[in-house]
Order: sequence, then C-alpha cells, then structure tokens
Amino acid sequence: MAEIRLENVAKAFGSFTAVNGVDLTVDHGAFFVILGPSGCGKTTTLRMTAGLELPTSGRILLDGEDVTALPASARDIAFVFQMFARSAGPSCAGPRPF
Repeated sequence: MAEIRLENVAKAFGSFTAVNGVDLTVDHGAFFVILGPSGCGKTTTLRMTAGLELPTSGRILLDGEDVTALPASARDIAFVFQMFARSAGPSCAGPRPF
C-alpha cells in the first residue's frame, strides 16, 4: 500500500460543484472509510483518487508522487464499494442463492 494524499482537490460538473477543496492523508497501511449522505462527493472523491475522473483543481499524490494527471492504469490503485442493501446474505428463509 501507499500513502494517499489529496491536496485541495475539487471537482465541478458544469456549474455543479461535487467536491470542494478536500484535504486528506491516508497513511500507509491504514484502514480508511468515507461515510456520508447521498450526493456528498464520496464516489467522486474515490473516482478521482483511482484516476477514473480528473479533478477540476488540486493534487493527488501516491507515496509523494503527483499522479493527478495519470490515467487509472498507471496508478496501481483500486477501490471497492460496499453496499449492504444489495448483499446476497442470509434471510429468514435461509441462505440466498447467488
């Protein structure tokens, strides 16, 4: 893993600002979770970190290297969504088939 650092990262879609001035550091080996209501910029922030979206402004650094303009394939990073509402876990009737 690597240290992930976002410096004043922002993303606008036209006149709508989805993410505004995010500053954060995730230390090497840390367990990190982003929580918040729908539409607060969680997914957009993760997509920018992974290289699937380019920020409108700010910098994204992985282990101190500025990767802001690098495509996703050059970043060696990924993320996973956890959506319990769509989980195929057990029910009152027993395990659900996949």
